Amino acid sequence: MPKHGKKYREACSKIDLEKAYSPREAVELVKEASFAGFDETVEVHLRMGLDPRQADQQVRDVVVLPNGLGKTVRVLCFPRGEAAAAAKAAGADTVADTDEVLKKIQQGWTEFDVAIATVDMMGKVGRLGRVLGPRNLMPNPKAGTVVQPEDVAVAIEQAKAGRVEFRLDKTANIHVPIGKVSFSSDALYENLEALMTAIRRARPAGAKGTYLRKVTVTSTMGPGIKVEPNSALALEASQV
Repeated sequence: MPKHGKKYREACSKIDLEKAYSPREAVELVKEASFAGFDETVEVHLRMGLDPRQADQQVRDVVVLPNGLGKTVRVLCFPRGEAAAAAKAAGADTVADTDEVLKKIQQGWTEFDVAIATVDMMGKVGRLGRVLGPRNLMPNPKAGTVVQPEDVAVAIEQAKAGRVEFRLDKTANIHVPIGKVSFSSDALYENLEALMTAIRRARPAGAKGTYLRKVTVTSTMGPGIKVEPNSALALEASQV
């Protein structure tokens, strides 16, 4: 196993690696234990009591974090007709309403973070699956990125503001960013509240037994901080 550096060991000395902290304590400690020379991302890792092989135990949804992610989100939109003007007005970085842009993507261009499509464009967008699929950029109704033309502006604004998709992976884990270590503890806590509210509401019909087994909060370079699962799952965002 690789040896950790002095700064990492110093960060670990500030926490009890065996203790499960309250959600409030965890977000305060993740800030205190960060040490990198850049603004680290704060991430939440959830170990779920689900079987990802079962169709009725899947989790896939989105959450709008009230304090955003602390980064600029580049949005590409696939609209048609009047929706193109709405997309531009809403702040889409790229409006892919021409065959020229579609061809550029087919050739491998993916310099954007979120792709949003109107339903009447999915026939064309579907042909880009080989490029967008492996990069998790393919618009999907469950992720709120395939919308009716009249809803395109709201979808773009939410993506810019900090809408995050979460989904159960093949190892029964969910990984979600909730901000930066430069955020205040209150801002991180509010984002965590919003996420856990969404996780609780996304509980699938086929879930049996313990829904949430483990919760860990960490920064990009920092140590993992365990959180009490029941306390985390009980969090309720004031506004969702």
